[in-house]
Amino acid sequence: MTRFERLGSVFLPVLLIFIWQAACVGFKIPSFVLPAPSEIAIALWDNLYIIWFHSSQTLLTTVIGFAVAVVFGALLGILVGSSRFAYSSLYPMLVGFNSVPKVAIVPILVVWFGIGTVPAILTAFMLSFFPIAVNVATGLATIEPELRDVLRSLGANQLDIVRKIGIPRSLPYLFASLKISITLAFVGSVISETLASNRGIGTLMTQASANFRVSLVFAGLVVIAAMGIAMYVIFAIIEKRMTAWAVRGTTFGVGG
Repeated sequence: MTRFERLGSVFLPVLLIFIWQAACVGFKIPSFVLPAPSEIAIALWDNLYIIWFHSSQTLLTTVIGFAVAVVFGALLGILVGSSRFAYSSLYPMLVGFNSVPKVAIVPILVVWFGIGTVPAILTAFMLSFFPIAVNVATGLATIEPELRDVLRSLGANQLDIVRKIGIPRSLPYLFASLKISITLAFVGSVISETLASNRGIGTLMTQASANFRVSLVFAGLVVIAAMGIAMYVIFAIIEKRMTAWAVRGTTFGVGG
Protein backbone atom coordinates (compact mmCIF):
# COMPACT_ATOMS: atom_id res chain seq x y z
CA MET A 1 0.00 0.00 0.00
CA THR A 2 1.53 3.32 -1.08
CA ARG A 3 1.85 6.31 1.24
CA PHE A 4 -0.71 8.18 -0.88
CA GLU A 5 -3.24 5.35 -0.44
CA ARG A 6 -2.63 5.29 3.32
CA LEU A 7 -3.19 9.02 3.54
CA GLY A 8 -6.35 8.70 1.48
CA SER A 9 -7.80 6.02 3.76
CA VAL A 10 -7.42 8.43 6.68
CA PHE A 11 -8.09 11.74 4.95
CA LEU A 12 -11.47 10.85 3.42
CA PRO A 13 -13.16 9.81 6.71
CA VAL A 14 -11.73 12.89 8.44
CA LEU A 15 -13.01 15.09 5.61
CA LEU A 16 -16.49 13.58 5.83
CA ILE A 17 -16.57 14.11 9.61
CA PHE A 18 -15.46 17.72 9.15
CA ILE A 19 -18.19 18.36 6.55
CA TRP A 20 -20.75 16.73 8.85
CA GLN A 21 -19.68 18.88 11.78
CA ALA A 22 -19.64 22.06 9.69
CA ALA A 23 -23.11 21.33 8.27
CA CYS A 24 -24.61 20.73 11.71
CA VAL A 25 -23.10 23.94 13.08
CA GLY A 26 -23.66 26.08 9.99
CA PHE A 27 -27.27 25.08 9.42
CA LYS A 28 -28.03 24.88 13.17
CA ILE A 29 -29.45 21.38 12.88
CA PRO A 30 -31.05 20.31 16.19
CA SER A 31 -29.22 17.47 17.90
CA PHE A 32 -32.42 15.42 18.14
CA VAL A 33 -32.57 15.48 14.35
CA LEU A 34 -28.90 14.99 13.47
CA PRO A 35 -26.24 15.28 16.18
CA ALA A 36 -22.84 16.64 15.25
CA PRO A 37 -19.81 14.33 15.46
CA SER A 38 -18.62 16.25 18.52
CA GLU A 39 -21.91 15.51 20.30
CA ILE A 40 -21.64 11.85 19.37
CA ALA A 41 -18.10 11.75 20.78
CA ILE A 42 -19.35 13.31 24.02
CA ALA A 43 -22.16 10.75 24.21
CA LEU A 44 -19.62 7.96 23.72
CA TRP A 45 -17.43 9.26 26.53
CA ASP A 46 -20.25 10.04 28.96
CA ASN A 47 -21.85 6.61 28.46
CA LEU A 48 -18.69 4.58 28.11
CA TYR A 49 -19.58 1.98 30.74
CA ILE A 50 -23.14 1.36 29.55
CA ILE A 51 -21.97 1.20 25.93
CA TRP A 52 -19.34 -1.37 26.89
CA PHE A 53 -21.96 -3.34 28.81
CA HIS A 54 -24.23 -3.54 25.77
CA SER A 55 -21.56 -3.83 23.07
CA SER A 56 -19.90 -6.80 24.79
CA GLN A 57 -23.21 -8.67 24.60
CA THR A 58 -23.62 -7.81 20.92
CA LEU A 59 -20.07 -8.92 20.18
CA LEU A 60 -20.61 -12.20 22.04
CA THR A 61 -23.84 -13.12 20.26
CA THR A 62 -22.41 -12.09 16.90
CA VAL A 63 -19.24 -14.14 17.26
CA ILE A 64 -21.11 -17.25 18.44
CA GLY A 65 -23.70 -17.00 15.67
CA PHE A 66 -20.99 -16.32 13.10
CA ALA A 67 -18.84 -19.24 14.28
CA VAL A 68 -21.79 -21.63 13.89
CA ALA A 69 -22.50 -20.12 10.47
CA VAL A 70 -18.90 -20.69 9.34
CA VAL A 71 -18.99 -24.39 10.27
CA PHE A 72 -22.49 -25.02 8.93
CA GLY A 73 -22.05 -22.85 5.82
CA ALA A 74 -18.69 -24.40 4.89
CA LEU A 75 -19.97 -27.97 5.27
CA LEU A 76 -23.14 -27.17 3.37
CA GLY A 77 -21.13 -25.42 0.65
CA ILE A 78 -18.86 -28.45 0.27
CA LEU A 79 -21.89 -30.70 -0.04
CA VAL A 80 -23.68 -28.48 -2.56
CA GLY A 81 -20.56 -27.74 -4.60
CA SER A 82 -19.37 -31.34 -4.86
CA SER A 83 -22.67 -33.01 -5.74
CA ARG A 84 -24.94 -32.16 -8.64
CA PHE A 85 -27.88 -33.80 -6.89
CA ALA A 86 -27.31 -31.72 -3.75
CA TYR A 87 -26.90 -28.58 -5.86
CA SER A 88 -30.18 -29.10 -7.73
CA SER A 89 -32.14 -30.07 -4.62
CA LEU A 90 -30.70 -27.85 -1.88
CA TYR A 91 -29.76 -24.66 -3.70
CA PRO A 92 -33.35 -23.55 -4.47
CA MET A 93 -34.24 -24.14 -0.81
CA LEU A 94 -31.30 -22.01 0.31
CA VAL A 95 -32.33 -19.19 -2.01
CA GLY A 96 -35.89 -19.36 -0.75
CA PHE A 97 -34.81 -19.32 2.89
CA ASN A 98 -32.46 -16.42 2.29
CA SER A 99 -35.31 -14.46 0.68
CA VAL A 100 -37.38 -14.55 3.87
CA PRO A 101 -36.92 -11.33 5.91
CA LYS A 102 -35.18 -12.38 9.11
CA VAL A 103 -36.94 -9.62 11.05
CA ALA A 104 -40.14 -11.61 10.50
CA ILE A 105 -38.56 -14.73 12.02
CA VAL A 106 -37.42 -13.05 15.26
CA PRO A 107 -40.93 -13.13 16.86
CA ILE A 108 -41.08 -16.87 16.17
CA LEU A 109 -37.68 -17.35 17.80
CA VAL A 110 -38.91 -15.40 20.83
CA VAL A 111 -41.89 -17.74 21.16
CA TRP A 112 -39.56 -20.74 21.00
CA PHE A 113 -36.61 -19.53 23.07
CA GLY A 114 -37.76 -16.38 24.87
CA ILE A 115 -36.10 -12.99 24.70
CA GLY A 116 -32.38 -12.56 25.10
CA THR A 117 -29.24 -14.22 23.81
CA VAL A 118 -30.51 -17.26 21.88
CA PRO A 119 -32.68 -15.38 19.34
CA ALA A 120 -29.79 -12.95 18.71
CA ILE A 121 -27.36 -15.81 18.07
CA LEU A 122 -29.80 -17.57 15.74
CA THR A 123 -30.57 -14.38 13.83
CA ALA A 124 -26.85 -13.69 13.39
CA PHE A 125 -26.41 -17.26 12.17
CA MET A 126 -29.30 -17.11 9.71
CA LEU A 127 -28.09 -13.89 8.13
CA SER A 128 -24.46 -14.95 7.78
CA PHE A 129 -24.36 -18.61 6.72
CA PHE A 130 -25.82 -18.15 3.21
CA PRO A 131 -22.91 -16.19 1.65
CA ILE A 132 -20.46 -18.72 3.10
CA ALA A 133 -22.33 -21.70 1.69
CA VAL A 134 -22.78 -20.10 -1.74
CA ASN A 135 -19.16 -19.01 -2.08
CA VAL A 136 -17.71 -22.35 -0.98
CA ALA A 137 -20.09 -24.15 -3.34
CA THR A 138 -19.01 -21.85 -6.16
CA GLY A 139 -15.34 -22.55 -5.49
CA LEU A 140 -15.96 -26.30 -5.68
CA ALA A 141 -18.39 -26.27 -8.59
CA THR A 142 -16.06 -24.25 -10.84
CA ILE A 143 -13.17 -26.73 -10.83
CA GLU A 144 -12.12 -27.10 -14.46
CA PRO A 145 -13.48 -30.29 -16.08
CA GLU A 146 -10.05 -30.94 -17.61
CA LEU A 147 -8.49 -30.94 -14.16
CA ARG A 148 -11.12 -33.37 -12.90
CA ASP A 149 -10.43 -35.68 -15.85
CA VAL A 150 -6.68 -35.62 -15.23
CA LEU A 151 -7.15 -36.42 -11.54
CA ARG A 152 -9.55 -39.26 -12.29
CA SER A 153 -7.10 -40.69 -14.83
CA LEU A 154 -4.53 -40.76 -12.01
CA GLY A 155 -6.91 -42.76 -9.82
CA ALA A 156 -8.43 -39.99 -7.70
CA ASN A 157 -12.03 -40.40 -6.58
CA GLN A 158 -14.55 -37.63 -5.87
CA LEU A 159 -13.47 -37.36 -2.23
CA ASP A 160 -9.83 -36.95 -3.26
CA ILE A 161 -10.75 -34.22 -5.74
CA VAL A 162 -12.74 -32.32 -3.13
CA ARG A 163 -10.15 -32.72 -0.38
CA LYS A 164 -6.96 -32.04 -2.36
CA ILE A 165 -8.17 -29.62 -5.03
CA GLY A 166 -11.66 -28.35 -4.28
CA ILE A 167 -11.21 -27.17 -0.69
CA PRO A 168 -7.86 -25.36 -1.26
CA ARG A 169 -9.29 -23.80 -4.41
CA SER A 170 -12.35 -22.55 -2.54
CA LEU A 171 -10.34 -20.82 0.23
CA PRO A 172 -10.32 -17.40 -1.52
CA TYR A 173 -14.09 -17.70 -1.98
CA LEU A 174 -14.45 -18.66 1.68
CA PHE A 175 -12.50 -15.68 3.00
CA ALA A 176 -14.34 -13.33 0.66
CA SER A 177 -17.61 -14.59 2.13
CA LEU A 178 -16.33 -14.36 5.71
CA LYS A 179 -15.65 -10.64 5.34
CA ILE A 180 -19.19 -10.15 4.09
CA SER A 181 -20.87 -12.51 6.54
CA ILE A 182 -19.34 -11.02 9.69
CA THR A 183 -20.98 -7.68 8.92
CA LEU A 184 -24.30 -9.45 8.28
CA ALA A 185 -23.93 -11.26 11.59
CA PHE A 186 -23.75 -7.91 13.38
CA VAL A 187 -26.88 -6.83 11.54
CA GLY A 188 -28.68 -9.98 12.67
CA SER A 189 -27.69 -9.53 16.31
CA VAL A 190 -28.77 -5.90 16.39
CA ILE A 191 -32.10 -6.70 14.71
CA SER A 192 -32.89 -9.31 17.34
CA GLU A 193 -31.73 -7.07 20.19
CA THR A 194 -33.89 -4.24 18.89
CA LEU A 195 -37.00 -6.41 18.86
CA ALA A 196 -36.56 -8.86 21.71
CA SER A 197 -33.75 -8.42 24.21
CA ASN A 198 -32.87 -6.64 27.40
CA ARG A 199 -29.18 -6.24 26.61
CA GLY A 200 -27.14 -5.33 23.54
CA ILE A 201 -26.46 -2.38 21.27
CA GLY A 202 -29.86 -2.82 19.63
CA THR A 203 -31.55 -2.58 23.02
CA LEU A 204 -29.47 0.47 23.92
CA MET A 205 -30.42 2.22 20.68
CA THR A 206 -34.09 1.42 21.14
CA GLN A 207 -34.11 2.82 24.68
CA ALA A 208 -32.12 5.89 23.64
CA SER A 209 -34.42 6.67 20.71
CA ALA A 210 -37.48 6.34 22.97
CA ASN A 211 -35.94 9.04 25.18
CA PHE A 212 -34.93 11.20 22.17
CA ARG A 213 -31.24 10.72 22.98
CA VAL A 214 -30.31 10.67 19.32
CA SER A 215 -26.61 11.30 19.98
CA LEU A 216 -26.50 8.06 21.99
CA VAL A 217 -28.25 6.24 19.13
CA PHE A 218 -25.54 7.44 16.77
CA ALA A 219 -22.91 6.46 19.33
CA GLY A 220 -24.32 2.93 19.18
CA LEU A 221 -24.09 3.00 15.39
CA VAL A 222 -20.46 4.10 15.63
CA VAL A 223 -19.66 1.23 17.98
CA ILE A 224 -21.30 -1.31 15.66
CA ALA A 225 -19.40 0.09 12.68
CA ALA A 226 -16.11 -0.02 14.61
CA MET A 227 -16.63 -3.65 15.65
CA GLY A 228 -17.57 -4.60 12.10
CA ILE A 229 -14.48 -2.93 10.64
CA ALA A 230 -12.25 -4.56 13.26
CA MET A 231 -13.58 -8.03 12.47
CA TYR A 232 -13.30 -7.34 8.75
CA VAL A 233 -9.65 -6.37 9.12
CA ILE A 234 -8.92 -9.48 11.20
CA PHE A 235 -10.25 -11.74 8.45
CA ALA A 236 -8.41 -9.73 5.81
CA ILE A 237 -5.15 -10.34 7.68
CA ILE A 238 -5.88 -14.06 8.03
CA GLU A 239 -6.80 -14.20 4.34
CA LYS A 240 -3.49 -12.63 3.35
CA ARG A 241 -1.57 -15.14 5.45
CA MET A 242 -3.46 -18.22 4.23
CA THR A 243 -4.21 -17.33 0.60
CA ALA A 244 -1.40 -14.97 -0.34
CA TRP A 245 -1.25 -16.64 -3.75
CA ALA A 246 -4.79 -15.44 -4.53
CA VAL A 247 -4.88 -11.99 -2.85
CA ARG A 248 -4.37 -8.88 -4.93
CA GLY A 249 -4.07 -5.36 -3.63
CA THR A 250 -4.88 -4.41 -0.05
CA THR A 251 -7.87 -3.99 2.22
CA PHE A 252 -8.05 -1.27 4.88
CA GLY A 253 -4.29 -1.01 4.93
CA VAL A 254 -3.77 -4.78 5.13
CA GLY A 255 -1.04 -5.76 2.77
CA GLY A 256 2.45 -5.06 1.66
